[in-house]
Amino acid sequence: MVGILVNGNNHFIVRGPLPHRETALALVRHWSLIQIGRSTPAALREWQISTREIRGNLEWAVTVTGEGEVSSNVAQLLVELSARGIKIHNSATDNW
Repeated sequence: MVGILVNGNNHFIVRGPLPHRETALALVRHWSLIQIGRSTPAALREWQISTREIRGNLEWAVTVTGEGEVSSNVAQLLVELSARGIKIHNSATDNW
């Protein structure tokens, strides 16, 4: 599966299943800090950042409150996903 994890003005295209709320928050924390030489914790190894995906392949979306505004391009992508029937999970308000 492929999805998008949005954190404020940053986002990650992710290969893996829809993460639970706590896992989404952990992924954002892990990927938002540059950690040279540090390996991914075992609990997060099911997810990987993907650098090349087709928009139509995205199957899930999660937004996490972060610094800055969501970019207009990412906001438009979220609108497109919603129009396709994909639920946009919000870590601040959803309990999925």
